[in-house]
Amino acid sequence: MSSPMFRNSFKTASSAALRPRLCLHAVPKPQTFATVAPVGSGRNHKVVVIGGGSAGLAISHQLLRSGRFTPHDIAIVDPAAWHHYQPGWTLVGGGLKSKQELRRPMHDLISPNLKFYNNGVRTFSPDNNTLTLSNGDRVTYEQLVVVPGIQIQYDKIKGLPEALAAPDSLVSSIYGYDTCDKVFRTIQQLREGVALFTQPTGVVKCAGAPQKAMWLALDYWKRKGLYNVDRSQSKIQIKFASGLPGMFGVPKYSVKLEELRQERNVEGLFQHDLVEVDGNTAVFAQQGGKDLVRKHFDLLHVVPKMGPHSFVKDSGLANEAGFVDVDETTMRHTRYSNVWSAGDASSLPTSKTMAAVAAQAPVLVENLLRAMDGHEPSAKYDGYTSCPLVTQYGKVLLAEFKYGGVPKETFGVLGIDQAIPRRAFYYMKKHFFPWVYYNSMVKGTWGGSKGWIR
Repeated sequence: MSSPMFRNSFKTASSAALRPRLCLHAVPKPQTFATVAPVGSGRNHKVVVIGGGSAGLAISHQLLRSGRFTPHDIAIVDPAAWHHYQPGWTLVGGGLKSKQELRRPMHDLISPNLKFYNNGVRTFSPDNNTLTLSNGDRVTYEQLVVVPGIQIQYDKIKGLPEALAAPDSLVSSIYGYDTCDKVFRTIQQLREGVALFTQPTGVVKCAGAPQKAMWLALDYWKRKGLYNVDRSQSKIQIKFASGLPGMFGVPKYSVKLEELRQERNVEGLFQHDLVEVDGNTAVFAQQGGKDLVRKHFDLLHVVPKMGPHSFVKDSGLANEAGFVDVDETTMRHTRYSNVWSAGDASSLPTSKTMAAVAAQAPVLVENLLRAMDGHEPSAKYDGYTSCPLVTQYGKVLLAEFKYGGVPKETFGVLGIDQAIPRRAFYYMKKHFFPWVYYNSMVKGTWGGSKGWIR
């Protein structure tokens, strides 16, 4: 993610609870991956996929596995050298994993039967079915899939880049490869004072992730004897400042998380949107920026602002908010019938998580293949997404829901209430999801709620 065009754009996301109905089909033999093919100029492809993140790799390999394409019919465009499993950065922030074990070289993940342009995108020309790479080369396509994710906008909060870069500051964030391991160091260093955790207004990868770092920190300090629900007996005070009016956007899970907040005596500062970091003072905007509130902190965990890449936002493919304008069920572009999008870069009105991508990819692939045959899209995406909320070491609340914030829980048929944090969900988050991600999802053999696919 060294390129500014795609930095931190992989999904992620989030966090993602892939619905584990396993082994619907036999697990296919793993593919063998080779080195990157050299970039050519003026190449034509049947499908060009913009982005080599969760969505880009899953969709590209699912298309390839359909048997409909010859070598290099499908191309991936992405300037990154590394691919990151971003949902694992929460675990890095809690001292449970190293960030190095969660990344892979990009070229190791891409089948040699896919053409890889290790470059960024300068412009789209959808009326001519072409795009221009950042090096000036033109690439043409029959079908275009735009899934570059979104970018982290650290500079949208005044003083944040400098605070994150300062090695002696207790300001950190789980939302970047360069900063996620700083989170646990700051947690270990704080012995007393105010610990402040923030969540911004607007788009964010995995809406539950901002508080995951807080719950792990609280549990760590509690085990060290530094935190007590009786504030008079606690050396550390914890505050959660969110630009939102509540703990979570889905009522069922928000109620439970609010109960946890009150039980653990965490102060809630709602509709507080961080706009500046000034030394050991956090400045928040309220009421649409009309009022500014200043809060002292000794430790600050920040969730930065996020938004679409400029090459997407400034193109004819975007809606007013800058996201690729697609139908919310078929993922086909509202104006260009041979353009598709999914994941964080899309206008799909659901939480931006890796679990959402897992559910979206098979639908997009099926509809794209139908379109190539001259048929209308028939597969439908219902908005399914998921967020495994780590509420302490060893416990996870497994939120799963679809459009409208309606719960769609995997284990509900067993009479299990997923709003109750459970140890089994924790092991899924810590071990199963990272394993299935690199061993199956990015290879095109994981269909989320469908389990393994052919």
